Order: sequence, then structure tokens, then C-alpha cells
Amino acid sequence: MRRSRLLYVPFWATYVFLYAPIVVLVVMSFNSGESAYTYEGFSLKWYADLAADERIMDGLINTLIVATGSTVIATVLGTLLAVGLARHTRSKTLDAVALVPAVLPDLVLAIGLLLFYGMIQLTLGLYSVILAHGVFAMAFVAAVVRTRLSGADASLEEASRDLGAGPVTTFRKVTLPQLAPGIVAGALLAFTLSLDEFVIAFFTIGNSEQTLPIVIYSMIRFGVTPKINALAAVLLLVSFTAVIVGQRMTKIGESRAQD
Repeated sequence: MRRSRLLYVPFWATYVFLYAPIVVLVVMSFNSGESAYTYEGFSLKWYADLAADERIMDGLINTLIVATGSTVIATVLGTLLAVGLARHTRSKTLDAVALVPAVLPDLVLAIGLLLFYGMIQLTLGLYSVILAHGVFAMAFVAAVVRTRLSGADASLEEASRDLGAGPVTTFRKVTLPQLAPGIVAGALLAFTLSLDEFVIAFFTIGNSEQTLPIVIYSMIRFGVTPKINALAAVLLLVSFTAVIVGQRMTKIGESRAQD
């Protein structure tokens, strides 16, 4: 039975709705004029302005530091959390509690972390944002790795223990290779979430330093300019590159696991 072509209309309409604004943004980033809404010709001057803007470059460096640090924390703790919940604890309550940071509104989590930092008298800075983003992203990593773990062969771990391998050796040589694609996907998700997260960073970073989303927020209060479009296009390129690299590494990990 042939499918009606009308069924593809909502499919393509959804894609146009999602990606048309992104295409317009990228096109307008090459605008030679001062207006962010009227295209006057091709130019790369706004990208040159980005490289010369110390505030944006400092914000970008801070964002990369935060994203990298929080990704490491979230990946390590999220992986261990997923393994613990799947292999050593059978509790739906603990499963639900582990996902709470992912479902809580960002504003609630940000206020809670700010109050906690104040209670323990922790001075705010980049490290406080790294810890906050690590907590926030850890739940996502745990969910992704848990999904991968559900498809892993538990009999291989049992065979490893029967042959005399200890828990650490079994985890390092048997469990971890099976989870590698899920860990890479979770780390990628954690990195991209931290890269453009605004609310939690805004509440927990203090006044001395700024991440790139905070810099962008302070800029757009006075109107959108082609420089902001160029900055958004660069962030899109970084995100797409991370996705492609992550997918490539995931496929390599899956092929090695099958071999």
C-alpha cells in the first residue's frame, strides 16, 4: 500500500519550522550592513570583530573551561551512578531521585545551589559553576549510560568474576568497553548542555567573571546586531562538530564492542 504524500507535509513543515530560523541567523551573520534584519551584502567583518572583542573571547574561554570541567565531573559520576543503580541497587525510588536534577526547573536548581553555596560559605566563581553544571548534567549522563547498560551482556561480567577477576578489573576490562558508546554520548550531551546554559551560571558565577551566554544576554538587551548572529553561528558550528565527532566515536565503540 502506497503512502499518501500528504503524510510528509507535517514532517517537512516541522523541519522547516525548526531549522529556518537557524538558516536565517547564519545568513545574516555574513551581512555587510549594520542591521540584523536587512541583508545588504556578503561580508566577514563581524567574525573579525568577534576575534577582536576581548569580552567575548574571555566569555568563550570561561565557557569552554566550565563545559570541559563539568563534563568530566558529570561523565565520571554519572557513569558510576548508572552502574550502581543498574547492577547493585534495585530501587525505583533511587532511580527517580537520580533524575531529579534533570527534571527540576533550572531556576529552582539555581536558587537551591546558590543557597547551598552560601550555607557552606563557598566563594562564587568559575569553579562553583563547574560544580553546578556537573550536578545538573550528571543526571543526563546517568540516564544515557543506564540505557546503554540495559543492552549490555551481564553474563560477561559474571564470567569475568568467575574467572577470578576483581570488581575493579571487571569494570575496567568488561563493563567499561561495553558502555563506551553510551559514555561518549552522555559526555557529548553534558558538554553541549553546559555550553549554552544560562540560568544556573547566572546565579552561581558571581560578579568577577562571565560565561558566554551571560555575555550574550548583556549584549542583546541593547538590540540584536550582526555580531551576535556571527557569535551564534560559531556556537552552532562548535555544537554540530561535537555531535559529528560524538556520533563517529560512538560508531567506532559499537563496532569494537561487536568485534
